[in-house]
Amino acid sequence: MQDVEIEEQSGDRDFVASLEKGLLVIEAFDASRQRLTLSDVAKITGITRAAARRYLRTLTKLNYADFDGRYFSLSPRILRLGYAFLSSTSLSSRLQPSLERISEETGESSSAAMMDGDDIVYIARSATRRIMSIGLGVGSRLPAHCTSLGRAILAYQPDEVVEAYLERARLEARTPKTITSKAKLREVLQATRAQGYAIVDEELELGLRSIAVPLIQRNGQVTIALNISAQAARVPLGEMGTRYLPSLKAAGEALHYMF
Repeated sequence: MQDVEIEEQSGDRDFVASLEKGLLVIEAFDASRQRLTLSDVAKITGITRAAARRYLRTLTKLNYADFDGRYFSLSPRILRLGYAFLSSTSLSSRLQPSLERISEETGESSSAAMMDGDDIVYIARSATRRIMSIGLGVGSRLPAHCTSLGRAILAYQPDEVVEAYLERARLEARTPKTITSKAKLREVLQATRAQGYAIVDEELELGLRSIAVPLIQRNGQVTIALNISAQAARVPLGEMGTRYLPSLKAAGEALHYMF
């Protein structure tokens, strides 16, 4: 009976809805939501309190989560899931030397990311200093629409992929400068592709500027982007390209033959 219900909900006999919901519960936690109540998890995931309780209790029993009587939080054991990805791919190890070289040349933090849904996920990072209010590391997620990494990847996708993204994406304002108009973002993505790089000026966080280039793979596809982030107070907007673009482009050209 349960299998029939799963099939009816998903249209696929091989789709396990309970696993999907369990993963949603895990993804409810992030850098800004490290401790959540049962009600918080139910609200964020859209599942019932009763279901959220079962998933959270299961995670706690398996030592993937901790519970202090009111708040749930992920335990260090959850890192096994991320490590499974990192240990099964050479992406990070292939990208890290180039990012460290960029940071050495520019004195700024550099990162590489891929798209996951409507977010970017950091897959490698070389941080020279903390320049954001939240800490970033491998596995951190940010909305694609207001990040240079996200725009550098989106700009190189087929038109139908870009239009599908614009149709469904929620362009939430992270700062007063964030572009929230889908028509405007479409124009920005077109300009990004034409010029070969993306610059975001304090749209993700006030005081932060970033520039990114696509990593164009040998098959012509773009699934990864490289960026440099800098404090707006130190680097004028007009100097982002002249200061950082040469290092980013050199890294992208060198990595082109590895992907």
